[in-house]
Amino acid sequence: MIEYLSEGELYCREDNKYRISSKKTLEELKLLNITAEAPCVVCDSQHNLIVDFGFMKGLVPREEGAVGIDTGRTRDIALISRVNKPICFKVTGFSIDNFGKEIALLSRKAAQLECIENYISKLTKGDIVKVKVTHLEQFGAFVDIGRGLSSLIPIDSISISRISHPSDRFYIGQQIFAVVKEKEEGKITLSHKELLGTWSENAAGFSVGETVAGIVRSIEGYGIFIELLPNLAGLAELKDNIFVNQQTSVYIKAIVPDKMKIKLIIVDAFSEGYINHSYNYFKSSGRIDRWVYSTPESGKLIVSDFR
Repeated sequence: MIEYLSEGELYCREDNKYRISSKKTLEELKLLNITAEAPCVVCDSQHNLIVDFGFMKGLVPREEGAVGIDTGRTRDIALISRVNKPICFKVTGFSIDNFGKEIALLSRKAAQLECIENYISKLTKGDIVKVKVTHLEQFGAFVDIGRGLSSLIPIDSISISRISHPSDRFYIGQQIFAVVKEKEEGKITLSHKELLGTWSENAAGFSVGETVAGIVRSIEGYGIFIELLPNLAGLAELKDNIFVNQQTSVYIKAIVPDKMKIKLIIVDAFSEGYINHSYNYFKSSGRIDRWVYSTPESGKLIVSDFR
């Protein structure tokens, strides 16, 4: 069974190392129509991508560099940004360059089209996928859903606890899980928060009387919201010299499931700290049809319906 991994995940595998080790193995790739990966060393002035196998160079013509390049739907920055990174490709043939040296002709687009046809086109709302974070913008996180094909996790879909920027949750190159939120005209939008547990699942890890770590996420006129986990926040009383994104230690005064509230007291707050990028996924495979975050007794309904 073919795995449609994020671009770069195949490169260091032993089977891939063998497949790019000689002209003979490249010929086998062409014959068997197998996708491999190798480092892109140059994007030339015509936006062709150059791959270095060691024993010969490979050329990915601009129009074969990515799905959508030929129509303008994908911009050339998608090619430029691949320099010094592994790229996926299929071998389409061999030729002689302007210096009389033999080169391999490659197509990244062909590898991506195969991924679309056999994997992405078959995804439906609610399917859980493994992806890799590729870049972060104020409005969300872009991820590689397979072979360099991009998808977006909007910032409000990253977690229940609100954040000021996706970098509060993710870093470039991070492997995460996500769920297909929308699929329109081949464009897939993902969500992340549904995999991080309900209010009850998260609150079950805490007890009244404990002092635990937290992060200041917002300061309101009636209190300070402290994130205990990405999908769980509590409210502390107002206190001087507290700022958004400070690390805190907080005392748990009360846990109230019927109101989905956790009452906290700030013990200490400090700016030094770290961002925890590891997550406890309550679900990381299969699919989700309907996810209810809120507790039954709360009277609120916070739900994601993927049906």
